Amino acid sequence: MRKILLTILATAGVLSALAQRVMPDLEMARNGQLSIQPINHASLVLNYAGKNIYVDPAGDASAFEGLLAPDLIVITDIHGDHLDTKTIEAINTQNATFVVPQAVADKLPASINKKNIVILANGKRTTEGGVMIDAIAMYNLPESADAMHTKGRGNGYVLTIGGKKVYISGDTADTPEMKALKNIDIAFVCMNLPYTMDVKTAASAVLAFKPVAVYPYHFKGQDTNEFKRLVNEGNQEIDVRLRNWYPDAITKTTAETK
Repeated sequence: MRKILLTILATAGVLSALAQRVMPDLEMARNGQLSIQPINHASLVLNYAGKNIYVDPAGDASAFEGLLAPDLIVITDIHGDHLDTKTIEAINTQNATFVVPQAVADKLPASINKKNIVILANGKRTTEGGVMIDAIAMYNLPESADAMHTKGRGNGYVLTIGGKKVYISGDTADTPEMKALKNIDIAFVCMNLPYTMDVKTAASAVLAFKPVAVYPYHFKGQDTNEFKRLVNEGNQEIDVRLRNWYPDAITKTTAETK
């Protein structure tokens, strides 16, 4: 009876996670589809050609229930809404390669095999499991030694998957490195004060590098409808995709996860 009860509870947990999770978007890519699964706040999962890519898995392992284990994990920064060691230890990372900046590598759980960790500095590139990964500088402006995000510590990323270029901003301002991006198909762009950009600045940055599609994410407390309005006022061709990144809470709140 106890075993049956535990099975029922586990199944209920998976069904609850599936019920709260928004449906993935499917993007046509070379020889297949790229699945884009928002999870929460700064976390998402990409799937292409049988490869599962977790971006900043954080918040709670239950948010990833029912999803296939990661083959690749990219982490942008050391803050708890990006680097969550409890979540990392709770999900199945046995076959996962980690691509991280040095500051994140220094804080990963000791249980992670160092052979599975690829350290990438700003401006550098690696290819893991058929995915080309470029590390993009992410930092606050104006630059200062006591900024919440200093240049060189964290990485944004451009992932080239199935011929599609996917930009993950991480926590950043509208930096020259972001504005100089070219040929981005899908962008995930942060906006939450006082940690990153406000809506107006984020919209201006997007209009500078002109992705085909953009997801506002990491936006708790910000008006994403206003972001969409500003972007499409400047460029109607950019597909602004509004999704629920906060399934367990009201989106408009001044609370911050950091």
